[in-house]
Amino acid sequence: MSTPRGVRNNNPGNIDYNKANKWQGQLPPNPALETRFARFDKPENGIRALTKLLLAYQSKHGLKTVKSIINRWAPSVENDTDAYVRAVELNTGTNPGAEINLRDPAVMKGFVRAIIRHENAGFEYPKHIIDEGVRRGLE
Repeated sequence: MSTPRGVRNNNPGNIDYNKANKWQGQLPPNPALETRFARFDKPENGIRALTKLLLAYQSKHGLKTVKSIINRWAPSVENDTDAYVRAVELNTGTNPGAEINLRDPAVMKGFVRAIIRHENAGFEYPKHIIDEGVRRGLE
């Protein structure tokens, strides 16, 4: 079984590359390795970027439910968003339609773990990597 792209790129959220983003630990583009997604020096920095983006969805875009966040994160043209939403709700212990607070480290860790699993064919990082990436993102 091959390593999922998000894991190879240390970008487990599969964040699109955008030259305007100056993410901590983001590597310069290299079309020979990757043409669409950002690449990071280590998974903790990819998880940090994922955490920062999710926080922006709440603070800048007013998205307060798992469904609203996932619909923006993973548009239905590319994903089965209903299944994605259910997976995140199960992982965070969130009731469908309930408002969530991603500033709560436990909620954010559950959200991040669910996204990583979904984006990377069930792949899971060790707890200490998730914890550190989320800690950096919540700073």
